[in-house]
Amino acid sequence: MKKYDHKAIEKKWQDFWNEQGVYQADSSSSKPKKYILDMFPYPSGAGLHVGHPKGYIATDIISRMYRMQGFNVLHPMGWDAFGLPAEQFAIKNKMHPKVAVDQNVATFKEQLSIIGLDYDWTREVNTTDSEYYKWTQWAFLQMFKKGLAFESHEPINWCPSCKTGLANEDLEDGKCERCGSEVEKKPLRQWVIRITDYAERMLQDLDKLQKWPDSVKMSQRNWIGKSEGAEIDFKVKEPEAFDYNTGPGADAFREGEETVERNNVVVIIEHPEKEEFLCAKWKQVDWQGFVTGGVEEGQSIEQTALQEVVEETGYQNPKIVKVYDKSSHGLFWHVVKKQNRKANYRIVHIKLDNLERKEPNVEEK
Repeated sequence: MKKYDHKAIEKKWQDFWNEQGVYQADSSSSKPKKYILDMFPYPSGAGLHVGHPKGYIATDIISRMYRMQGFNVLHPMGWDAFGLPAEQFAIKNKMHPKVAVDQNVATFKEQLSIIGLDYDWTREVNTTDSEYYKWTQWAFLQMFKKGLAFESHEPINWCPSCKTGLANEDLEDGKCERCGSEVEKKPLRQWVIRITDYAERMLQDLDKLQKWPDSVKMSQRNWIGKSEGAEIDFKVKEPEAFDYNTGPGADAFREGEETVERNNVVVIIEHPEKEEFLCAKWKQVDWQGFVTGGVEEGQSIEQTALQEVVEETGYQNPKIVKVYDKSSHGLFWHVVKKQNRKANYRIVHIKLDNLERKEPNVEEK
């Protein structure tokens, strides 16, 4: 019995399949289509680990089955090459990230080819390729123009040793899975996508998916995570001993007095260079707080916020970061105006472009 020379035989047929384009999807084909997509690996190691082919062999079986059943199958492969894993590999090996990624991709690709998986390599994707990420940047710009992308300070999982943010999946018992350091929550300035604008639509569309199992739809609802929150309505009475400047009830609502209802903004002003916020000190009370102001008829929330910052602080170049969707409500005694107020507050986050400033007029100051 002849010895099975797997290296020679497998290489022969793999070369033949590549020459014939057996695994290439045909854009002009009239056959029914199937799209089989694997999770693209991080090229962050010297080669594949056993977890890679464990999943890829399963999709290889599926795509071969559909191809044998007469489908025009697209089964691509690519490289999720941006981000923490590739950066950490480059730092550890004292290499430029691009050099490290290119070397690792070449190794990964060779190993996947040796295994004989049925990928269409003419559709290869690399997220560090400018021909790829120019489109992700284009998509981001469209969201920015529509107001769906904004800067914010969000708490992230921060590894003080790796000096980078981590996904929840990168943690093991609250520690970085790479270096074992204790992870801390740290607010960082970052770009955020306003996906909550579509939460209601996503929930409604789930009900239209008749073929999805209820368990899958429930997991999607939990992932969307819609929360109704709470609404509290209460009054604060003026205490017997009252000091208009420093008393503990200086903002208390005065029962029996006429109440004026106003729409207001509370403007949180972020410093242009430091991770801190600027507060105003009010003239008649010994308090410091964020800038507030009433929304005049015909004005938008944004216009009022920008106007109040310029008028009350003198800073000339405020820029809107975010207008929070939800409003807050309060009943209080307005010390300066000397009247009861029912205020509907909208919170506006503003960042100064620079510290150019003019002295505000006496009344506003």
